[in-house]
Amino acid sequence: MGELFGAERYGCQPDLITCAKGLTSGYAPLGATIVSERLMEPFLKDTAMFAHGYTFGGHPVSTAVALANLDAFDNENILGHVRNNTGAFRATLERLLDLPIVGDVRGDGYFFGIELVRDKATKETFDEDESERLLRGFLSKALFDAGLYCRADDRGDPVIQLSPPLICDQTHFDEIEQILRSVLTEAGSLL
Repeated sequence: MGELFGAERYGCQPDLITCAKGLTSGYAPLGATIVSERLMEPFLKDTAMFAHGYTFGGHPVSTAVALANLDAFDNENILGHVRNNTGAFRATLERLLDLPIVGDVRGDGYFFGIELVRDKATKETFDEDESERLLRGFLSKALFDAGLYCRADDRGDPVIQLSPPLICDQTHFDEIEQILRSVLTEAGSLL
């Protein structure tokens, strides 16, 4: 999104945020729960506590990795890079809207979904069997084999989810679009 948390991007003030992989960029296991002062306040009085346990809670290696990762985000202006390139990523993906199978391109930052449809004019989607054949039977493997690591949603919704590395630029966006165009054109011919 170009912010540490999507809530910042949209001006929301959540009471609770859970986070994990982004803390360490996936280099070490670590998760966190961030709570508002309002939710935390009862636990700061006397001997009140929230009884819970986590086997690796506060692990020094993972927390050191997280601190180094957050420093890299600042030193390399990773979030600024995403903010500066969001429009280019969107525009590149929207070129796919000329394909009959692409009903919508939506998202923000470096997190986008491409909705696949049976009928572009009516936005009619695929039935369960068609989605299964399209997503698991063809797209997942074809996209991977073509060099694009993404998610052709395995929950049955005909949506391709994209979340490229935060250092990607227009060269990468063009490659993503070319792979998607080729594979989606083939998928459309199979229907």
